[in-house]
Formats: sequence, C-alpha cells, structure tokens
Amino acid sequence: MSPEKLVYMANQIATFFKTQPGNEAAEKVAGHLRDFWEPRMREQLLAYIKAGGTGLDAIVLESARKL
Repeated sequence: MSPEKLVYMANQIATFFKTQPGNEAAEKVAGHLRDFWEPRMREQLLAYIKAGGTGLDAIVLESARKL
C-alpha cells in the first residue's frame, strides 16, 4: 500500500476516535489497528513512523506505541 494511502487511512481512524467521549483515543485507535488491519499493514505503518511518520496525526503516533 502506498504511504499516502496508509497515512490517510490511519488519520481517518484517529479523527473518528477523537470525536468519541473519553480520553482513550490512542488506545481505541491501537485496538482498531490490531483488530482490523492485517499484520503487513501494521508493520508498514510502524516502519513509516520509524522513518519519520510525516503527516500522521499525533493520536496515530501515540497509538503505534501501544501496538
């Protein structure tokens, strides 16, 4: 998957969970990524973050530490 698509999808998930009540957006994003993204997608996201993570929402960056 292209990095642009990966960033777009991850940021969409973060945007959704930021609108939900409570302060657990990062935990919920991490849970969503674990439940619905295949391992290759998660690995690609983590590699992208390791390379700088340009364009990713702060919630996505925080959730990656919980994967």
